This record gives sequence, C-alpha cells and structure tokens, in this order.
Amino acid sequence: MLVGVPKEIKDNEYRAGMVPSSVYEVVHHGHEVLVEKGLGQGIGLSDEDYKQAGARIASSSEEVFARSELIVKVKEPQPDECRMLRPDQVLFTYLHLAPDLEQTQALMASGVTAIAYETVTTPDGALPLLAPMSEVAGRLSVQAGATCLEKDNGGAGILLGGVPGVDSAHVLVIGGGIVGENAAYIAKGMGAHVTLLDNSVVRLRELDITYAGRVNCVFSNKASIEKYALEADLVIGAVLVAGAAAPKLLTKDIIKKMKPGSVVVDVAIDQGGCFETSHPTTHSEPTFIIDGVVHYCVANMPGVVPRTSSFGLNNATLPYILRLADAGWEKALASDSGFLNGLNVHAGAVYCEAVASAHNLPYTSAAQLVNLK
Repeated sequence: MLVGVPKEIKDNEYRAGMVPSSVYEVVHHGHEVLVEKGLGQGIGLSDEDYKQAGARIASSSEEVFARSELIVKVKEPQPDECRMLRPDQVLFTYLHLAPDLEQTQALMASGVTAIAYETVTTPDGALPLLAPMSEVAGRLSVQAGATCLEKDNGGAGILLGGVPGVDSAHVLVIGGGIVGENAAYIAKGMGAHVTLLDNSVVRLRELDITYAGRVNCVFSNKASIEKYALEADLVIGAVLVAGAAAPKLLTKDIIKKMKPGSVVVDVAIDQGGCFETSHPTTHSEPTFIIDGVVHYCVANMPGVVPRTSSFGLNNATLPYILRLADAGWEKALASDSGFLNGLNVHAGAVYCEAVASAHNLPYTSAAQLVNLK
C-alpha cells in the first residue's frame, strides 16, 4: 500500500503524522511511504531523515493526495485538503466532526473512508489514540493558563504558585479524565490550590488516592461548578463525551460573576467547547476577553509542542497504521470492534452515531458495513 503523509496546514500546526521511526516500520512491512517535502521541519527533522527511513519525498501536498491510498495526518483536513480526497482513499487522522458540519459535509461529498483517531476505542472503552494528546493538552492547559494570568495578557496578575506569605492561585479542573488528571498534576506541582470535579464517584476515589488528598476531589453538579468557578483564578475545562459535542458546563451567567482577570482554558474546544462563551482560537491569536474573563480556546493546543506531540502520537497510532496498510481498512476494522468505532464517514454516509446525531444526519451501522466477526 502507498501511505501518504502531507504537511499540516492548520494555523501554527507543526506536528507530523508520521515520524521516521514509524516510516521505517511501515516500509519494513513491505509498503511505500510518500511524505511531503519539509514534513519534519517543525519537529527538528529533515527530509534526509525520512529518506534514510525509507520514505520518498513528494514536492507538494497535491502529489501526496493524488498518489496515496492511505492518508495519515494529525489534524482534520482543511477545505482545500477535503477537495483532494477521493472515494478510493482512506483518511486516518483527528476529525472532531460533531461540532463541524462543514467538514462533515465535505468528507461525505468526497466519498473518502474517514477514520477518526478520537473515536477508536479499546475493549474497556478507553480512547488510545486520543490519550497521548490529552496528556499533552492537560499539561499545557495549566502552562497556558498561568501565562494568561499575567497582567500583560489580561489576567489578574497572579503567580500560580504564589510565594511565601502570599496565597497561591485557586485552580478548578472540570473533568477527571486524562486531560483533567494531567492538568491537576501540573497545577499542583506548580503550587496552586487545586479542586477537581467529576461526576463519577469511582473516578473521584481513584484520583483522591492518586493525589493522596492533596487535590480537592469533588462531585460535579451545577452547584459545585458554580461554587468553585467563582472562587477560581483559573478554570480548566476538561470534559469529554467521545465523538459528541461537549456539554456546556460553565454558563454565561457564571462567567459574568467570575473574578475580573480570572482565566478559563477550554480544552474541549475541539468538540465545540464546554463553556458557553467559548469559540475556537489559534496559536496566533489564542485569547479573547468576555466580562473581564480571559478565554484561551486554542483548538490544537498540542501543536505548540510539536516534537513531543508527534512522537507521543506516533507511539499510539503506528500499530493501527500498520493494520490498515497490511490488511486494508475493511479487514482491519472487521477484526476489531474498537477500531471500527473510529469509522466516521464512508462513501458519503455517516457511521458515527454521535456525529449523525449532532448534525441531524442519517446514521448507518458500521458493524453491518464490514460484517463484524
């Protein structure tokens, strides 16, 4: 199979869909890899690094899309990329279609088979291809929030960890999944007062043990969200409903009542955001202010640390890339119901129920498509 890896074109996105070590493995399996010139530039790798791993270098993204059977990316295809997709291709990347009707329609129109990293599951329901970027985003969220709290960036001028004799910042993390766990880890490590909310008592018990009581683990409901948000200097939105639009947990009314110069970081913005006042921003213009509250809503947060992110993502995606290349998408998905959950769009139809529901589109069962065994 010919596997193609184009450069990312989203604003300030430098991650690479495949690193040389992944290329080497795919070539070792008897496949060809075509990467766009300069693919690794943003992560400190040269075209020569890719050549030594066995890749061929394409002069343009058009060449990659025109020749490849399997397209491996990081971020969702932009409109110009969607127009280059075709029915006999497989696209394997993050899609986040639930809040994005335009992209959903473009993929349907292309006829491509689109498999989303973020909806692939393991037998226990975990999200193995979302996890590495969730770890990065969770850790980055506190780093970004701490910067936004600085006065020059619109914040209240608070040092997250304080100093002896001066109280440290109060951080609220909404959601106890991988993003939330990593956010709480970094915030506590920086010396902040940390409260973590989740609606699973089982998960709260796990986190309380993990942090040995050093993080305030509280059951999430409307009352607790409002109470701790109004006390917070920094709020991290870390909720996730796999494949679906994120619930709006921090309302406009709560934002209005928050302390002037406080900061909210919406890590769920890829799925539409979990704050009512959120809208996607970019690394070029990462923040905006509403009612005196600084909002950081960058939709590709891990892109700011592309080297760490690219290698972390490749560690997770490589086994799946190999299965697609070795067996073809139908056999690869038919042999693994969790991998099959990654199928979002095929031949103009939607195969992810959460996406279909979000856009009021017809839903088709993926299990029937591949005769799951």
